Amino acid sequence: MSSGSPDLWSQWGEFGKFNARGMKGGEALILELNRIVYSSGISSPITTKRGLSARLRYLDSPAGRTALREQGVSARTIRSWMKSKGKVTPTAANRDRIDSAYWTRRRENLVRSGWLKRHLDNEGRGRRMEIYPVDQSHVPTERARPTLSQRSITVRYVWGDLVDAWAAQDANLVDEIWDDVISDLDSDYAAYAYVSSVGIGA
Repeated sequence: MSSGSPDLWSQWGEFGKFNARGMKGGEALILELNRIVYSSGISSPITTKRGLSARLRYLDSPAGRTALREQGVSARTIRSWMKSKGKVTPTAANRDRIDSAYWTRRRENLVRSGWLKRHLDNEGRGRRMEIYPVDQSHVPTERARPTLSQRSITVRYVWGDLVDAWAAQDANLVDEIWDDVISDLDSDYAAYAYVSSVGIGA
């Protein structure tokens, strides 16, 4: 894994904590891809019977059981859960392990199937990306850049490479791809090396 914050990939759904003032554009891209994958999955929380049962059904395969074992769940416990059809209530720690295994497996499936690349490529039309500049409210007036505006651009052609870099958790390559994205802006593109967040219309 390349350098970068491991939480970018592991903390599904906790996106807000990264958005206080600004971050590298590549980090914002990672978080936005996480959001897209997260929003396409099971919406019921793991703490509900429906959410738990749905995740266990998704993981009821050799690969799913492997994902659970990689989270530290014993084979015996996995068999018990699968036989109970969601009637057994795992501990809070084990619910976290199930949730983590589910999202790991779902992410792998979306990448392996090509769905995420196709979804973002949009039959060659690309996707609209909103770029939100850094929050300068904490910067002394004499040090602040001229007021930066929100930018909106259509991004094409980078999605395959971006998904591959995201799947490999290669933060350095994602940073390089971000540089390619903002190079399509005007001469002030360097001001968007750091952003508050990005939004992808997908």
